[in-house]
Amino acid sequence: MATSSWHVTVAGRRGRSPELRNLVDLLRFRAADQPERIAYTFLLDGEAEEAQLSYAELDRRARTLAAELVRRGYAGERALVVFEPGLDYITAFLGSLYAGVVAVPVYPPDPLRAGRTLARLQSIVQDSQARVLLSNHAVLNCAEAVFARVPELETILALEELEPARAAEWEPPEFTSDSLAFLQYTSGSTGAPKGVMVSHGNLLHNLQQLHRLDGPRPVGVAWLPPYHDMGLIGGVLWPLYSGGQIVLMSPLSFAQRPVRWLQAISRYRAQISASPNFGYELCVRKVSEAEKSRLDLGSWSLAINGAEPVRPETLARFADAFACCGFKPSAFYPSYGLAEATLLVTGGAKHRPAVIRGFCPERLERDGLVVPRRPREGGRRIVSCGWPSRDQRVVIVDPRRCIELPQGSVGEIWVSGPSVALGYWNRPAESQAVFEAVLRDTGEGPFLRTGDLGFIYDGQLYVTGRLKDLIIIAGRNYYPQDIERTVEQCHPALKQDGGAAFAVEQDGEERLVLVHEVQRPGKVDLPSLAAAIEQHVLAEHDVRPHAVVLIAAGTLPKTSSGKTQRATCRAQFLAGTLSVLYEWRANAPCPNPNHEPTEPTTPLEARVAEVWRDVLGVPRVGRHESF
Repeated sequence: MATSSWHVTVAGRRGRSPELRNLVDLLRFRAADQPERIAYTFLLDGEAEEAQLSYAELDRRARTLAAELVRRGYAGERALVVFEPGLDYITAFLGSLYAGVVAVPVYPPDPLRAGRTLARLQSIVQDSQARVLLSNHAVLNCAEAVFARVPELETILALEELEPARAAEWEPPEFTSDSLAFLQYTSGSTGAPKGVMVSHGNLLHNLQQLHRLDGPRPVGVAWLPPYHDMGLIGGVLWPLYSGGQIVLMSPLSFAQRPVRWLQAISRYRAQISASPNFGYELCVRKVSEAEKSRLDLGSWSLAINGAEPVRPETLARFADAFACCGFKPSAFYPSYGLAEATLLVTGGAKHRPAVIRGFCPERLERDGLVVPRRPREGGRRIVSCGWPSRDQRVVIVDPRRCIELPQGSVGEIWVSGPSVALGYWNRPAESQAVFEAVLRDTGEGPFLRTGDLGFIYDGQLYVTGRLKDLIIIAGRNYYPQDIERTVEQCHPALKQDGGAAFAVEQDGEERLVLVHEVQRPGKVDLPSLAAAIEQHVLAEHDVRPHAVVLIAAGTLPKTSSGKTQRATCRAQFLAGTLSVLYEWRANAPCPNPNHEPTEPTTPLEARVAEVWRDVLGVPRVGRHESF
């Protein structure tokens, strides 16, 4: 989607800006208009210890890095941006843009999981053809051996080694709204990660849509990884457009103590904060009554829920749990988006309760038709993801015939508009198939094929599942997330968002397989638990599982952004490489099949195995287990 004519103007303290065509123009305007205002606050310990950057200081640091990159001849190249979450990451990302360098954000490799993280790093380096890596001493000291095994990188540049005087040498690069800003590598839920080409125009348009949700000089809080669309655009870049302040913390700080997220909202009187559904669920389970008594969430007016299916039960539980803290249910803002559309595609109505409707599950699964039910009639309850953002169009399409379906039909979600990215880096065939789809009956296009299934009802988008994950048994469609939800509700020992449902072929027919993580399995009767899962799924969905596989907590394959990798899980099931605690099959139960943990070989591995034995409550942990 070409965006060369896209430009914006934004409000400042002294009036509106001139036309802005890229993020460099945007930050330069903010630095001139409100130089001393704090743009970013990073909570080093997740709580009180702060590091801060003003707009003027961020601009100076970005110019310093950009001048050095240009001096070394990297203008127009790609640069890996490899940092732990923090202010250095923001400096390096924006400094790359200041140099006309295409930023490639990447998770820092984990030396303790070098085999796994090195493969992804090498894949991204080879695909992006990046020649320079930007980082800091903290990361380089830990991962130097990993980076040494990537010979394609000719330069590794640490921010601490830059000369501040270089800032004066910087000259603005020449590019348009259609110029490439960064490559957003997908999480790799299937196959090798692909680089989504996001232009400056894509960013400005999507940030403009997000800005319509906030107020003047807003304050936000974010804990999401800054390497992906929701954390990067919805967290790091949003305040640049709005001229506000964002308070950041590491995802690890949130995972260790979810209450830290809510404490930051309370302390800084934030109005905006976002999380996937599991983050809200984690707070419900982990925040104590004593901790709630010290929270004030009355300022939180926009609680964005996206990046994964939004569960109505979670919205109700969170609203009930934190009503005593001043949280208002009308703050919930369910949304739908994806990296290929920069971020936001659709969203609900601000300051209004989320729309949740019941639909006939049989008609959805059997016929792909939408038949609403009254609240007292039950049915499958689905949360609306709202309306398309301005200048965007969403249509529901038959994925095989490529024709638009009437309202009330389930099909693939297609999107067009200025936020749709330019394509996949160096993948022209895939880019044409995904980003240049055309409706065969009308010739309209191009559209982005999202690969997601959904329908439009009363003008609003409802997402039902993922096209590639759809399970078809005996001609009936089953959505894996519905079955996974049924499984996790069977017993408290089953981990929330810790399961995968998929189909395998057996005797020429598709059969259902369920894999789920068990917490502290030593305290659970695993055969009885597997039997309960089988009976619950049969009763709820009218399909009998072929296999129920209970695995150790923390071993379900997931992407770096926390999404379940069903295809990888299926491959591991077929290969017999899951960390199985107990497996039941329709014909014969077989506890712990083919799973004999490999003993640790070093003192460090022995210590790590001992810690995980205590955490998981299992007798043995092998050196090849994945956590």
